[in-house]
Amino acid sequence: MSDDLAPTPVPDAAPPHRRRVRYSGKNPRRFEDKYKEHDPQRYAETVAKVIASGKTPAGTHRPIMVAEVLDVLAPRPGDVAADCTLGYGGHAQALLARLLPGGRLLGLDADPLELPKTEARLRAAGFGPDVFTAHRSNFAGLPQVLAAAGLTGVDLLLADLGVSSMQIDDPARGFSVKFNGPLDMRMNPSRGQPASALLEKIRPEKLAELLRENADEPHAEELATVLAGKTFRTTTVLANAIGAALPRLDRDAADLAVRRVFQALRIAVNDEFSALDTWLRHLPACLNPGGRVAVLTFHSGEDRRVKKAFTAGQRDGVFAVIADDVIRPTPAERYANPRSTPAKLRWARRAAN
Repeated sequence: MSDDLAPTPVPDAAPPHRRRVRYSGKNPRRFEDKYKEHDPQRYAETVAKVIASGKTPAGTHRPIMVAEVLDVLAPRPGDVAADCTLGYGGHAQALLARLLPGGRLLGLDADPLELPKTEARLRAAGFGPDVFTAHRSNFAGLPQVLAAAGLTGVDLLLADLGVSSMQIDDPARGFSVKFNGPLDMRMNPSRGQPASALLEKIRPEKLAELLRENADEPHAEELATVLAGKTFRTTTVLANAIGAALPRLDRDAADLAVRRVFQALRIAVNDEFSALDTWLRHLPACLNPGGRVAVLTFHSGEDRRVKKAFTAGQRDGVFAVIADDVIRPTPAERYANPRSTPAKLRWARRAAN
C-alpha cells in the first residue's frame, strides 16, 4: 500500500473531563468527604471553624494539657527527651521548641500509617534529624530505642496513653462506632488479630474478665454470654448487638456500655496493659538522675498502674518526688476539646543518684 493510501492515524481520545469532588456541605458527615480538614495549610479557615465549634478536624489530633505537661516536665535547652507515644506530634512540637538549642527528642509510635505523616509535619516545622528522630516502636520498646540511639537515659519522658483522634475518626481503623467500618482496632494493622477475630475465638468467661479488667463494665457477664464466640464483621453490627443484649438500659446508658466494650476490646487487641506494665518496669532505668516523667491516662485501669508504679518507686527511693494527686484539664479545655475530659496527668522525678 502506498503512503498516499495509508489510513490517517486517529489521535488518542482526550480523557473525559472530571469535575473536582465538591465539599459536601458545611458539615460533611463522612470522614473521607472532609478533605478540607485533612489539608489544614490550604483550608486554614475551615479548620479554624471546626476547632472553634469544639470538634477535632478530620485526620488531626489536638494535644491535651500541653501547658500542664510543659510545666511538670520543665524542658530546658540541651535536654534530651523521648515522646513515647508520638501520635500527631503536638506534644513533641511543644517540647522541641523548649529543648533547643542543643537538645533533641526521640519520638516513638507503633502506628505505621500515622508515624510517617507526623515525621513529615515535624520536618516541615523545621526540626531536622539532628534534633528529632522518629522510631516505629511500641512504647514498651523504649530501652531498645535508647540503646540504638546510643543513649543510656533521657532527661524527659512523656507517654500519652490515649488513642489519637486520627485513629478514632477513621472508619477504616474500626476504633469507633461514629461510622460503620471493619471491626479491627489494631494500632498496627499488619500485626496481631483484629477485634472481630478475638470475639470469634474467646470464651464467655474470659470475655467477661476482659470487660471487667479493661473497662470496669458492670454488665460483663450478660454481654460476654451474647458476644463471645460470635462473628461481628463491622463496628455497627457489634454496637447493635451490645444494645440488644441490654434492652432495659436507656439510650445514654446503652451508649456508654458500647463505648466500654469497644475500649476493652481495643486494649486487648493491642495488649496495652502488658505494654504499659513493661514500660513502667523499665521506666526508672530510662531516666537520667533527676529526670522527669509525665503520663497522661484516660481510664482507671491505666491510672491505677501508673499510680502504683510511681508510689512503689518513691517508697524504694527511685523517685525523689511524685505527684500528690492527678492533674485534670481545665474547664476551658474540656469545653473546647471534649475528648480531653477523662484525661489524668501524673508525674514523677527520679532521684539524683
